[in-house]
Amino acid sequence: MNSKIDLSVIVVYYEKYDFDDPIKLFYDYKKGVEATGLNYEFIYVIDGALPEVQEKLRELNKDGEKIKLLKLGRWFGDATALEAGFENSYGELILTLPSHYQVDAKDFPKLINALQDKDMAIGWRFPRIDGFLNSIQSKFFNLLIKLFVGTNFHDLKCNVRAFKRDVLNKIYIYGDQDRFLPLWAWRYGYKVVEIKVTQHQKDFRQKFYPFRNYIQRSLELLSLFFLIKFTKKPIRFFGSSGLVIFGLGTLLGFYLFIQRIFMGIPLADRPIVLVSILLLVFGVLSFSIGLVGELIIFTHAKDIKDYIVEEVITSKNVGEFETQLEQNNLTNQNGVNS
Repeated sequence: MNSKIDLSVIVVYYEKYDFDDPIKLFYDYKKGVEATGLNYEFIYVIDGALPEVQEKLRELNKDGEKIKLLKLGRWFGDATALEAGFENSYGELILTLPSHYQVDAKDFPKLINALQDKDMAIGWRFPRIDGFLNSIQSKFFNLLIKLFVGTNFHDLKCNVRAFKRDVLNKIYIYGDQDRFLPLWAWRYGYKVVEIKVTQHQKDFRQKFYPFRNYIQRSLELLSLFFLIKFTKKPIRFFGSSGLVIFGLGTLLGFYLFIQRIFMGIPLADRPIVLVSILLLVFGVLSFSIGLVGELIIFTHAKDIKDYIVEEVITSKNVGEFETQLEQNNLTNQNGVNS
């Protein structure tokens, strides 16, 4: 039965996030999924203590609906819950949906159809009906993504995404990196496309986040910047920044040296001398970190494969040559064994 499933729909309920009524949301999602014409399964993951949600989902199960319920022992976070749902799914196509109304379900087939020639399709709520504050936050967030990473996505905060199983087979996500899954897929060479979808009317809500959320998102963007840009070349960041800092310290020290030797200005009780020394030390340390990172990458480079091979094309002659080479190797091995 598992081999007949074409589409796995993963819905995660988080203990720390708002959610809409599970039963009503399920039937709305079901209409959109059935419109794809694929054989599907629903997988619900409960991340944390949500007994009321668990009870309602059990009711759906008793009513004969095709759903699978996974209850995690405690709250583990977005990426862990998504991985749990993925590991217990069987479809070659995956559709992730939020636990609240975000996109009109009638647009689900658009995302699935896009996978005919793409590896991942993410929803782009257009036109947006958010309040002014949320609109500014969203635009600023996507602008930072464009500046840090170099991509031009418009709605990475949309949780409605469809992708092929191979994407999560290749990419391991952790922490809160699931929100940046399209960026990781793009980095590995997968074809990622944004599909304009209709924003659900109930998604119009003014959202105010605690200040710590903005700090966390800033740190996530910073880590994403390093992981995508400098995973295999740490010396480019730490080395260049170290040289700049060391250069500033050298220039400052040379200036102080000129003052002391030719102008007779004493260096005692001048904090700027300590600044010069600290710049020199920090410059050396930064460069050393980059050098150590390069040594680590060099020793493990053969085990790191952050790319995919989309297609292999060989001519008839090349194929015959490879077959002959394999036969010769086999013959040589048999001769040595005998």
